[in-house]
This record gives sequence, structure tokens and C-alpha cells, in this order.
Amino acid sequence: MKKYFILLSIIFCRYSLSAQFNIAWQGKKCAVVLTYDDAYNQHLDNAIPVLDSLGLKATFYITAFSTSMQTRMNDWKKLAMNGHELGNHTLYHPCIGGKGREWVKPEYDLSKYTVQRMVDETRMTNVFLQALDGKTKRTFAFTCGDTKIGDSSFINAMKNDFVAARAVRNQMHKINEVDLYNVDCYVVNGETGTQMIGWVKKAMEINSLLVILFHGVDGGNSLNVSLLAHSQLLHFLKENEKDIMIAPMITVAEHIKTWQANNKAARIIQQGIQVGYKNKLTQLHIDSTRRGTSANLSAPNAANSDE
Repeated sequence: MKKYFILLSIIFCRYSLSAQFNIAWQGKKCAVVLTYDDAYNQHLDNAIPVLDSLGLKATFYITAFSTSMQTRMNDWKKLAMNGHELGNHTLYHPCIGGKGREWVKPEYDLSKYTVQRMVDETRMTNVFLQALDGKTKRTFAFTCGDTKIGDSSFINAMKNDFVAARAVRNQMHKINEVDLYNVDCYVVNGETGTQMIGWVKKAMEINSLLVILFHGVDGGNSLNVSLLAHSQLLHFLKENEKDIMIAPMITVAEHIKTWQANNKAARIIQQGIQVGYKNKLTQLHIDSTRRGTSANLSAPNAANSDE
């Protein structure tokens, strides 16, 4: 019985550790992050009133030299004071120009940038945003989804500047699959409220992170969402917030970072336990944990028998 007790204790320890491990999305079915890019007046006039009326918090990825930021800086500052994140979307919104992107100004063509210029302008934007909200931690969003200059990924030089970086692929991932410096999102381009709610329902079904990217909100950008569709989505989120973690990107990213670190540590501990378990079997001269034939608990090599 002594050997049986030892083995049972080891097995209990293994499963007790797993049971105590923190649950993804704070125990909810999924996480949803609402993001708004480029700092348009429509974000202040059309998105914020609905968000604030429902008590929902979002991330606004700010292009620091945008027209709205130049003319309504105090309004953007109030937004940050009310719990929304001011994310970094660069100083001038550079994108890789060329065919299909004729709208990119030559002076802000990312293909003409150096990595150092991109890093410098992005860090300058961080300084500007800190002057508005006093925060030293925030997240970044790639402009136009462009992640490289030539063959160089510029985010590598800025990982210490940001908790996470958002890309633009229409994908969602479970918490253990999320790459914090290449977070996927669904780009809104005329979808109805029903269609966007369908995204949320899928995230709930597969326990994943859903990041939604808005540009225009009833105007401001050709990638637009109507006021009705936007409102329908937000009201659905509010009605289901008991099952959905709804928070700015900075909050969700820090949750993911902690969860992934804990998960990695738990795997290391579990591997150590498995090694210790096998060593204990060897010390007790037990070759197998199988029961004897015909479920005979006293058969040779049965793990729960005294020898």
C-alpha cells in the first residue's frame, strides 16, 4: 500500500497543477477587442457616444499627424481619460506604395523608408501619446498591414516599446496560438450587424480572440461601417458580456502575455513531474502502470500493488 500511496500522490500532484492553472479569457468564452484606425472625426462623433453609453472600452490607433488630431486634440485626450486606449499607428501613416496604392504619397512610401526612420517616427508618436494620456505601455498597429521594409521586419526593433502589435489578416486564434507581435483581426468593409455578430458567435464557439478593425464609422473612410451595423454589434456585445471578455488591446494583450508565460512554466513543471514519476517507478522496480491480466490488482508489475 505504501507504493500505491506514493504513486497516487504523484498522479494527484500532476492533475492538481493542471486544475489550478488560470483559465483563458478570465473564464469567459472568448475575447473581443474593438479597434478604430487612423484617428477620424467620425470616431469621436459616431463611435465614442455608443461605446460610452454602453460602458465598452476600445483601442483607437492614432496617426499622430492626422487632421482630427491636429484640430481636436483635447477630445482625443478626454477619450483616453475615459478608459479607452490610444494605440500607436505611426506619425504619418506610411505604407508601401505601387500598383493599387497610388494614393500613397511618395514622401510616405514605406518602401523608401529605412528601418531606423520607421523606429524613430514610431517612438516619436509614443512620446506624443504619452503627453496626452500619461501612459508608458501601449500597443501598435501596422499601417496597411505592412510589416517589413524590404526584407527587414521593423517590429523586431520595437518589441520593447509595445506590449503587442496588430496586423490585418482575417483570422482568429485560441489564446495559446496568438502571436502578440502579429495579432490578427477582421477588417470591417460594409458588413452588416448580423455578419459581424456572426464573427463574435464563432469566437465564442471556438474560445478564441476576435479583434475587429474599423476605419470609417458612417463616413471618414471608404472602408466603412454604418451607424446601424456598428450599434447592433456593440449592443450584442453588451448583452453577452458575461460570456465575452471585452477590453482594449492593451488589457487583452497583457492577459495573453501572462497566460502564455504561466502556460510555459506549467509545461516545464509538468515535464519535471513526468520525469520524477518515471524515476519513482524505476526506484520501486515497477515496469508498467498497467493492471494485471483480468484486472488482477495483485498481478506482477501492477502499479498499485506492494512487492
